[in-house]
Amino acid sequence: MLNSTIGITSMQSIKRRNKQMDIKRSGSQSSAKGPTEYFTGTVRIDPLFEAHEPARTSGASVTFEPGSRTAWHTHPLGQTLIVTAGYGLVQRWGGPIEEIRPGDTIWISPGEKHWHGATATTAMTHIAIQEWLDGKPVDWLEYVSDEQYGGNS
Repeated sequence: MLNSTIGITSMQSIKRRNKQMDIKRSGSQSSAKGPTEYFTGTVRIDPLFEAHEPARTSGASVTFEPGSRTAWHTHPLGQTLIVTAGYGLVQRWGGPIEEIRPGDTIWISPGEKHWHGATATTAMTHIAIQEWLDGKPVDWLEYVSDEQYGGNS
C-alpha cells in the first residue's frame, strides 16, 4: 500500500511540475521574408520552434535562393546549421569559404563572426538552431560584399 501511495504522490508531483506539451503543426506558422537589413537576396524563414523559459533554444528552416546570403553575424552562445536541401556556402571571418550540402552539420562557436547562404547558381535550405542570451540570439554586423562572396558556384 505504501509503495502505491508513494507512486501516486510522485505522479501527481510530476504532473504539477510539467506544463503542457507544445506541438507546432506543419504549416501552422507563417513564413517570413528575410529582412534586407540582415540578408542579401531572397531568403525565406520558416519558424520551427521558439525558446520558452527556462529553455533558450530556438530554430528555423531558412531557404536561400541562388546568390542569397546572410550578413556577417555572431551568436552569443553559438549556432548549429543542418543543411537539408541544395548547395550552400559558409565562411568564418579570416577562413576559407566552405561548401555545404544536405546532411552536413555545421557548428559555429560562440562569438565567431561568419556568414552562410546559397551558391550563385543553386538554392540552399538549412535548419538554424541557436540559443538566446540577454534577450537575443544573434548580433548582426555588416553585409557580405560581392567580393567577399565571390559569386561562388
